[in-house]
Amino acid sequence: MSDKTPVLVMRGITKRFPGGTLANDSIDLDLREREIHALLGENGAGKTTLMNILYGLVTPDEGEIRIDGAPVTIQGPADAIARGIGMVHQHFMLVPVLTVAENVVLGQEITRVGGILDMRAAERRIRELAERLGFTVDPRARVDQLSLGQQQRVEILKAIYRGARILVLDEPTAVLTPQETREIFGVLRRLREEGTSIIFITHKLDEVLEIADRITVIRRGKVVGTRKPAETNENELAELMVGRAVSLRVDRGQSHPGDVMLEVIGLRVLDDRRHEVCQGVDLTVRSGEIVGIAGVGGNGQDELVECVVGLRKPIAGTIRLAGRDITRLSVEERRDAGVAVLLVSAELDEVLDLSDRILVMYRGRIVGSFAAAEAQREKVGLLMATGEARP
Repeated sequence: MSDKTPVLVMRGITKRFPGGTLANDSIDLDLREREIHALLGENGAGKTTLMNILYGLVTPDEGEIRIDGAPVTIQGPADAIARGIGMVHQHFMLVPVLTVAENVVLGQEITRVGGILDMRAAERRIRELAERLGFTVDPRARVDQLSLGQQQRVEILKAIYRGARILVLDEPTAVLTPQETREIFGVLRRLREEGTSIIFITHKLDEVLEIADRITVIRRGKVVGTRKPAETNENELAELMVGRAVSLRVDRGQSHPGDVMLEVIGLRVLDDRRHEVCQGVDLTVRSGEIVGIAGVGGNGQDELVECVVGLRKPIAGTIRLAGRDITRLSVEERRDAGVAVLLVSAELDEVLDLSDRILVMYRGRIVGSFAAAEAQREKVGLLMATGEARP
């Protein structure tokens, strides 16, 4: 990291939303050259609002932004991009039906004489850029055929292609498996080595200690501390996040599963594009048991839950609650029939911490089942990413 003038300084940033919500309360933040600066806080702490101000998506009520020491006014994303700021949002901003290359160059197309689009030149440049960052990408692949981890790389490519030297990533690991998280950390380190300064928004303590050069903690719209990883630990950071001492251990106690309360048999579901997202899913949940379903987005777990609670009708299969077939009951009728809960999350640590039994979904199928005591993080993550137990 350089001790020169910070590449970015935000001073006294304040933002109030209608209704009186004070999202950012006179926040100060600076970013140095070749630095990964983690912005840590609970959901709703104000991290994303602050970065949306930097990217021109939100206008601050008060405060100043300086880039390379000079005050700037950022009036929108195009203005931010022109000043060398790129942002990868938690929910990707890609066009699914376009190719990787079409997404990356959209709005900045390479043309030949006569204004003809030169996609070959664009594809060649994208391959070279990806190789420089240490990963491979097919510029001709359609985005909707890529995994979420691959789509995130495309978003990073798009930002770097546009000349970003300040890169903001909003919860970049929220939808990634452990293996994909390691890979994206490698990309971020290479970007830092090449001179990019990075702001990494997250609520995951272990990740900031691994990847960050500095950590700024925001609680309820205020900065409550800045630390270097070598000078702090998970317990102190957690206390800064919530304002009190907390235990980082989850004690589930001993479960005592009883009779089968929820039974799903041969469930098949189509999504809005007529693709079969659940393909013959079978599962049971017993009384006194928490069953977690791990899987990255798009593998059918959300549609499975919608069928269970009555928000979506399956094309085949049976759902039984306390032995009663409820497949055709309304949401209200299912509520009155009883309660059964499945924990569905792309946050693998959450599933591992809270579940008595863990199921893994991949491309509409259940590809793994583990008792909590036997679930190995790496193995579950590999199943989430590939559907296979071995690389």
